[in-house]
Amino acid sequence: MKILLVNDDGIHAPGLRALHDVLQELGDVKVVAPLVEQSGVGHRITYLHPIMVKEVIEEGEHFGWAVDGSPADCVKLGVLEFCNGEPDLIVSGINSGANVGINVLYSGTVAAAIEGAFFGITSIAVSLGQQTPPDYPAAAIRALHLIRQLLKQNPRKGMLWNINFPATRPEGPRGVKLTAMAVRRHTDTIEKRIDPRGRPYYWSGLDAIRNHELDDGTDVKEFLDGYVSITPLHFDLTEVPILKSLGNVEFTL
Repeated sequence: MKILLVNDDGIHAPGLRALHDVLQELGDVKVVAPLVEQSGVGHRITYLHPIMVKEVIEEGEHFGWAVDGSPADCVKLGVLEFCNGEPDLIVSGINSGANVGINVLYSGTVAAAIEGAFFGITSIAVSLGQQTPPDYPAAAIRALHLIRQLLKQNPRKGMLWNINFPATRPEGPRGVKLTAMAVRRHTDTIEKRIDPRGRPYYWSGLDAIRNHELDDGTDVKEFLDGYVSITPLHFDLTEVPILKSLGNVEFTL
């Protein structure tokens, strides 16, 4: 199996390194990751200037390609340039911090997986909560088990999955739940502060997860309850019921 490994935290991030080590049990792993952290960039792509790429050599051996661009750029380059043929699987992560609820739409980690699904390649985003000191190697081993189980279900080509591990605890996660993406947010906040020269500045997203409604069966609720959440996603934003209900309406200019 040929696997493309990407992330949004950068090619030197510990979560990516942990996944790289375990995914080799599944096959040949190609690493194409951002040169610097790209958290929260969503599905940004680079097209107004060239994308520079640097080969990363460690202990005299090729480790991967560092891309001066976004996670989506990394997937494009991995699939079209560096994998020597289309990969069988794309894995994005392990992200430092959960990507649940509405935050999925802001996430560079999930955007990389979405870009993989655009190519029709099964793609999986993996994230780990940061409320306690993270144990990336343990999360990577558990992620490998879950990836194997998902692949055994023979998902259709191009399936998109979002896996979130709760914050590291000595006893481990409470279990695994198949969840829906939480989309109801009860509040949002931006905190205004004043710098030493009396000028205002702002912090956004200080508690983005807990701003959601804790609806049963959603990724946010199960994540906060200590479970690993697995959410099947899709990127077609069409409001199908409305499209169908207006199918007989003739609009005029």
